[in-house]
Amino acid sequence: MTILEAALEVFSKRGFRGATLDLIANEANLSKPNLLYYFASKEALHAELLAGLMEKWLKPLAQIEPNGEPIAEICAYIERKLELAQKYPRESRLFANEIIQEAPRGQGALNGQLKELVNEKVNLINRWIAEGKIAPVDPLHLIFSIWATTQHYSDFDTQIEAIMDEGYDDRFETAKTFLHDMFTKALTL
Repeated sequence: MTILEAALEVFSKRGFRGATLDLIANEANLSKPNLLYYFASKEALHAELLAGLMEKWLKPLAQIEPNGEPIAEICAYIERKLELAQKYPRESRLFANEIIQEAPRGQGALNGQLKELVNEKVNLINRWIAEGKIAPVDPLHLIFSIWATTQHYSDFDTQIEAIMDEGYDDRFETAKTFLHDMFTKALTL
């Protein structure tokens, strides 16, 4: 297991405060001095993980095509977000932990590239509304709702598993169908 994989495992389970270099080194099957040869601190490891995560998390939003059919573009974004939740649950929990702790190490990315991209997509959604292509909605709350409904499937997977008597293995497929229908209804004129 690589150092970053080990760090992701520890940070996603314990958060920044609960993670230690000893735990990360142990998870990576390294000594602490070996770990420190590659990364100078716990903060450096966390920053590296957050930087990679932001790139991965922003890509699906950036892929919304301004000239595409609006509802199809938004539903495709929802599918991409669900796919991230399914493939990268540890990364989602890492990000959720950072946000819950008021983003002490991720504030720059939130106020920078994330905010810029969200503002760009808010303007696009407002344009689609003005052109009569989708129902009037609050673009920011639409994006927040997409984040909340898709990331829930990784951040709260333990809760979902405990509640779903049947269909747990198909949860992402059934969620995709449900969310597609819900957002399509909300956006259709």
